Amino acid sequence: MSLKVRKNRSPLPSCPLTQCMSIIGGAWTANIIWYLSAGPRRFNELRVDLPGISAKVLTTRLRELSGKGILAREVKPTSPPSVEYHLTRSGHDLMPAIEAIIAVGRKLKGVGECDTPVNTRHADSGISVRQQPDQRV
Repeated sequence: MSLKVRKNRSPLPSCPLTQCMSIIGGAWTANIIWYLSAGPRRFNELRVDLPGISAKVLTTRLRELSGKGILAREVKPTSPPSVEYHLTRSGHDLMPAIEAIIAVGRKLKGVGECDTPVNTRHADSGISVRQQPDQRV
């Protein structure tokens, strides 16, 4: 005897959830957004921030995020020219989702076991401030 397939009663997440996950779901993408949330970074600075990423993958992810309007690429008029990447308004809009993922990850891993800096929000200003996990605000 086969079991009857039950209807899924959860609301359809197709548009908003799929849209958000199509942006932050790629390998290294959330990490890149995380490091750019602290301010503009050059390519080699991001390579230092993300020691396991190859230059090819970083280049690909930066192009994808730039094409989706999540980050902006700015060529500085220096000799030789340098390029800085920074989050756009849409990129900053993704930070609460990434912070929520970090919070769940910390719960799953255990509090205090994460070496990654976490963003905390000042209650009175709503401004994010980067701090190390063992620091208190």
